[in-house]
Amino acid sequence: EFRRVLFRSPVINLKEVKPGEMRLTGKVIADIFLGKITTWNDPAIVQLTPNIKLPDQQIVVVRRADGSGTTFLWTNYLSKVSSEFKDAIGEGTTVNWKVGAGGKGNEGVAQMVRQLTGAIGYVEYAYVKQTKMNWAQMQNKDGQWVEPDDETFKSAANNAEWSTTNGMYNILTDQSGKNSWPIDRKSTRL
Repeated sequence: EFRRVLFRSPVINLKEVKPGEMRLTGKVIADIFLGKITTWNDPAIVQLTPNIKLPDQQIVVVRRADGSGTTFLWTNYLSKVSSEFKDAIGEGTTVNWKVGAGGKGNEGVAQMVRQLTGAIGYVEYAYVKQTKMNWAQMQNKDGQWVEPDDETFKSAANNAEWSTTNGMYNILTDQSGKNSWPIDRKSTRL
């Protein structure tokens, strides 16, 4: 049994896209947060979401301005899926971001994403549900498209390697399993 934890989700503000229609990989998100992918109709994004006509619009990166566990998990995940991100930004509760505007707390990031057309950010999924934000599907380690929900979190927790952590806690980023959500905080086993 696992204690309920709050998982992270990429959120976007694009009128053309309904919640869950956007598909993003960790590598594409890393390139966005590195400032390498700067428009929503970049071929790397269009290839992932061929059924949506994406606008020729600048991507507005929104990230945390304060130190946080949310930033640690976001950067931990992006460092696992992109060596370039790991080398340029790394992981931590605070990092030296190359691009973007900072919001204070999940509330600040959520508010900025909702206000800025073309924005992308990351928040705890509870804020996505509370405020009905537009979220993206993600491709997990097994190459499957997953949505953020309790089942994909449970899958990540169930597929974690618990023997190396004395079975007490684990950082659940980039876990294997066809239904595993890729970005989660460390979970504690009960």
